[in-house]
Amino acid sequence: MSKRVRNRFIVISVVVVVSFYLLFGPLRLRDPQTGEFSWKTFAANFTLTQLKKNLAENIKLGLDLKGGTHLILQVRVEDAIRAITDGNVEKAREILDNEKIAFTRLTSPRPGQIVVELEDTARREDVKKLLGEDFGPGWDVDTPGKSVVFTLRSDEAERIGDQATEQAMRIIENRVNAFGVAEPVIQRHGPASAHQILVQLPGVDDPERVKNLIRAESRLELKLVVDGPFPSEEAAKQALGGTVPPDRQILPSKRRRRRSDSSATREYYVLDKTPVVTGAELRSARAVPARTGGSNYEILFSLRPEGAKKFSEFTGKHIGDRLAIVLNDVVQSAPVIKAQISSEGVIEGDFTREEAEDLALTLRSGALPARVTYLEERTVGPSLGADSIRQGVAASVLGMTLVVLIILFIYRLSGVNAFIALILNLVLMLAALRIFGAVLTLPGIAGVILTIGMAVDANVLIFERIREELRHGKVIMSAVKLGFDRAFVTIFDANVTTIIAAMFLFIFGTGPIRGFAVTLTCGLVANLFSAVFVSRTIFEWALTRRGEVPEKLSI
Repeated sequence: MSKRVRNRFIVISVVVVVSFYLLFGPLRLRDPQTGEFSWKTFAANFTLTQLKKNLAENIKLGLDLKGGTHLILQVRVEDAIRAITDGNVEKAREILDNEKIAFTRLTSPRPGQIVVELEDTARREDVKKLLGEDFGPGWDVDTPGKSVVFTLRSDEAERIGDQATEQAMRIIENRVNAFGVAEPVIQRHGPASAHQILVQLPGVDDPERVKNLIRAESRLELKLVVDGPFPSEEAAKQALGGTVPPDRQILPSKRRRRRSDSSATREYYVLDKTPVVTGAELRSARAVPARTGGSNYEILFSLRPEGAKKFSEFTGKHIGDRLAIVLNDVVQSAPVIKAQISSEGVIEGDFTREEAEDLALTLRSGALPARVTYLEERTVGPSLGADSIRQGVAASVLGMTLVVLIILFIYRLSGVNAFIALILNLVLMLAALRIFGAVLTLPGIAGVILTIGMAVDANVLIFERIREELRHGKVIMSAVKLGFDRAFVTIFDANVTTIIAAMFLFIFGTGPIRGFAVTLTCGLVANLFSAVFVSRTIFEWALTRRGEVPEKLSI
């Protein structure tokens, strides 16, 4: 064996060993009981059961193969626009009061529209200027009669919608990842104007919990208690003189008050409308066992430095007052401030462990910018996925078997070379999927089958080139060398152009199409190595292993 061939075999051996380790590793060398090296533990790595288990863990399967949940969600963009509109209304009220501009009404008839009715029409230009500067350039202004009407422009509404959809995607992704779903697919779906999100959750055995987690609200606010609790909302309103001032609000409590007839009714609190801090200033939240003991849980949260500073200043000034912890417009608890608090607090309630963990997770991931609704839900059972795997593998094996038989019939012993290169191509392709963390889907299996065809095509090109050189009277070694050299350009061109097409499929395609593109690309790159480098090395070894070149080549 020449030094050149030996070096090539070393490279091939290293690549093969690494690939097999990626597919069937890791090796467990230490006894789990003693922590020391054990031959028995080492041998257990190579049992069929352990190898199949490792392969299943290393090659991630998509929704169509593993089973799971397929969801299409739509972001309620009008909620995001309503939130911005309401915020502008509050800001407008503050600006008008500070500038001493009298108005009879300040309303928002619909999301994206604000109407200011003035007492003095002479102040209309002042209102246009002051509020226009605060609202920004995305609002059109009209001045019918004594009113100043601000209307959100359509392009600005579309920008808000896109922003809300992207933000919702990030938050959903954070929640799903924290929930522990392996290899989820979360991406935009349909036209941009539809504001839809595709969510695929492979292997999820509790889709309802994940759905509730995705759409869960997480608006945390800490507000000063003005008065209460009251036995009813009407009683709370009467305590305010019959009407609720703009800077106050009445919210129900999670805690219920027992009546004399053993029935329970909600309690109500009068709160300062402006929160001291909000969930946007939250640094972390985690579920912990309740300090009172028992099986209940509570949520321990901490604030970022800016929020902690505001919280510390507020609690220092309001020792003895009550502070309401409000979650999604429901008062969870209203403890008395006994001392200055800086950065931590507790949300108490009759939470189970699962409820507390889900709530802490939604608080950590942040509040959705708008509600989401489910347009489509489809569940793929594991048995259907297993059938897809069996049928896909059967199609691949059958196709490979027929191809190998035809190659052996046409090219005789040289067909064995092609068979080895073909098997190695599949191993390298799967190892590449493992390296990139790609998910194997049913279209991905189609990519595997197409790769088999491309690999066979490369070998056919090489073998036919060698035959042509032999017909032209070249000696065997020269014919093999020229066959590989002259076929390489064609093989390289065919593979690279297909890889470029696969790149466009990956960039512009959705989940299944991307899976096909990734699998095809990995297979084509592996094909360049196996069909050219590996196949040529086997030829050179077979022709020089006895010290002299044979007179005939079986091809």
